[in-house]
This record gives sequence, C-alpha cells and structure tokens, in this order.
Amino acid sequence: MRAAATQRVTAAFRSGPLAVRSFRLLAGGQLASTIGDYCYAVALPWLVLSNHGNTILLGTVLACYGVPRTVLIPVGGILADKLGPRTLMLSADVLRCVLVGVLTVLAARHTASLITLGPTAALIGGGEGLFLPASFTIMPSLLDGDRLAAGNALSSTAVQVGSLIGPAIGGALVAATGASTAAFGIDAVSFAASAVSLALIPRHAAAGSMTASPAETADSPGTGADDLAAEPAGKPQGMLAYIRQSRAIQVIMVVAIAANLANGGQGEVALPALAHAHWGAGGYGTLLACMAAGAVIGTLAAARSGRLRNPAAVASTAFITGAAAIALVPFLGGEAGAAAALLLLGVCNGLGNVLFYTMAQRSIPPAILGRVLSMIMLCTYGVFPLSVAVAGVLVRHLGTTPFFPIAGIFLTVAILGGNTQRAFRDFGRQAEPSQRENQPV
Repeated sequence: MRAAATQRVTAAFRSGPLAVRSFRLLAGGQLASTIGDYCYAVALPWLVLSNHGNTILLGTVLACYGVPRTVLIPVGGILADKLGPRTLMLSADVLRCVLVGVLTVLAARHTASLITLGPTAALIGGGEGLFLPASFTIMPSLLDGDRLAAGNALSSTAVQVGSLIGPAIGGALVAATGASTAAFGIDAVSFAASAVSLALIPRHAAAGSMTASPAETADSPGTGADDLAAEPAGKPQGMLAYIRQSRAIQVIMVVAIAANLANGGQGEVALPALAHAHWGAGGYGTLLACMAAGAVIGTLAAARSGRLRNPAAVASTAFITGAAAIALVPFLGGEAGAAAALLLLGVCNGLGNVLFYTMAQRSIPPAILGRVLSMIMLCTYGVFPLSVAVAGVLVRHLGTTPFFPIAGIFLTVAILGGNTQRAFRDFGRQAEPSQRENQPV
C-alpha cells in the first residue's frame, strides 16, 4: 500500500502542475511572500501600539495602506494586459521590498507617527493594488486547461500554508525581541525571494498553456511561462451590461461591501488591540495561525462539496456561523477560547470563499469572468480603508470587547439581507447562465 501511494504521488508530480518548473517557481515565491506578509501583519500593529500609538492611529495607517490599494486595482488590471502579469508582479515585489526595508529602519528607530508610517504604508498598498490583478491573470500562461484547476488549488494551499506559518514566526520574533524590526526584515526578504522566483520564470508562454500560440504548443518543451496576460475577452461594455442585467451579481457586490465593512476592522484593528492588551505578540501570532489552520480545513472540506444542490445556502450558513464566532472571540475564557473561535472562523471563511468562487466560475460567462470577479474584488477591498478607520474610532471610544459582537451582528445582517433576494439564494444552482440570471425577487 505504501508503494502504491508513493507511485500515485510520483505520477501526480510528473503529470500535474508541479511538473511545470515555472509553476513551481511561482508557488514557491508566493509561499515565501505570504509568510512575510503575515510577519508584517503582526509587526505593524505592534510598532504602532507599542510606541505610544492608539487604535485611531493604527486605523489611520491601515487606511493609508487600503486607499491606494483599492484605487490601483483597476490600474493593475490594465497594466497586466499591456505589460504582462509577470513583469508587473516582479516590479511590484521589488518596490515593496524596498518600502518594507524602510519600515524596518523606522521600527529599529521606534518611529511610529502618521507622518512617517502613512506615506510608506500608502506606497506599499499601491504596490499590492498593482500586484493583485496580475496574480489572478498569470496562471493560464503557466498551465494548460487540464492542469489549471489543480494549479489554482495548489497555489491557494501555498498561500494558506504561508498564512499559517507567517503569524507564528512574526509573533515569536516580536515576542522574543520586543520590537517589530526582525519581523519587518523577514517581510522584506520574502519580497526579494518572490521577485527572484518571478525573474526566473521565462517570458514565453509554456507549451500547451492557455495563452500559448499553436506554434509554441507544437515546438516548445513545455517548461516555460508567459509574460503576457490572457487574451482579452470581449469589450468592457459587455461586462458592465452583464452586471446591470444580473441581479445576483448586484446583490453579491452589495453584500461584499457590507460584510467587509465589519471584517476589515475586526481583523486588523480590534483583534490586535485585544491581543496587545491581554496576550502579547506571541499570543497574537498564535491567534492568526489558528485562523489560518481553520482556513486550510475549510478549503479541504470545500474540495469535497462539488455535488451540493444549493451551494449558496451552504456558503451563507458558513459565513453566518463565522459571524457568530467573531462575536464570541472576547467571551470564551481567554486566549484558548479566542483561538478556538478564530479556528472556527477560518474553517467557515475557507469553506464559504471556495464555494463562492466555484459558484462564480459556474455562473458567470467565461468571456467576462475575470473582469466581473475584479469588480467584486474591488467591492471587497474598497471598503477596507473605511472599515479600519471606523474600527479605530469605535475601539477607542467603546472599548475592544464590544466591537466583536457589533462586527458579528453586522456581518450576519449582511448575509441575511442577501438571502432575501432569490437571485442570491439561487446563485450557482442552475446549469446555464441564461437560466440563473434575472430571476424574480
């Protein structure tokens, strides 16, 4: 049995996405970058809160990060088409490596003012905004259609593993040194590692990839990768017309805005403030790692849910359960109880997000799938600056503990509000897009 299992793993490696060198480089670079991102997620709140800052300053700095990220997401989509996703991702990683290096110097000097942190955070957020659309565009240039789904799953798993390891490393470094310097340094190195991995990916499309030309498919050895975006499908007016006609997408966009008004402030302001007051940097890293572990479990569970008759109902139930977990974080008897609640939240988010993207792939016409998803992503990220700014003020004036039930209730109302619309409840259920859209409410 052990020999048979080994043979299956070997066969999967030889025929699956990991057989493509360019994909291995991309996945490895993104794993390193995600580990660094979560070290940053621990280091930045501690830099602010440990140097006489407060939640209002933290929320403002995070808003400085979020606004440029939101504004530049559409720009990133345009540049990914014109310059190629590989080039854009590489440039964004180099830029962020330098900027996080600046943060490392500021942390070493214990500098935590809006004048110094705000502009640096804004430029890092702008780099992220340029990077995100390219990261969704590059995969078809690396893999053919048969390997694409497996490649997306492996790439997502690499990110989740990074989100599990990163908080533990970041929390341990901050707890051991009493400062954010080392954690910021790890983030800068991770961007450098990601940039090197992207630089090693060939500029030409892999043979058989979804963007390879017939000549490349016939003549290339099949180990390269594309520096060009997937061929644009249709005109922008087609995407806008689809959104105007699709009740389901309209409701999803509204729900995404409302839900993330609660999620951003809860995760980026209230949770680090609660941990800072009670459990320290090591405890905060543990909480983030528990949430990431839950996301891995939820994603694996979603992989076995392909035959659900009503995936929207299951996803909604998962998100509402996650909202209940958010509300209970401060009330479960300390760090262990909070960790259990965040583990459950991770499971629910992992399951719900995978189900949502699967529903979208089944429901949205393939020719405009990327652009419609980018609009939903814009709704998701666009409210982040407002969310963290409002959370900073509320936590400052109401206290940390009351914020969690407020956020949980707000998220529950958003999901239940979406479910009052039949188009939202039936999203992803039908086989043909023409039968799924424009249903009566």
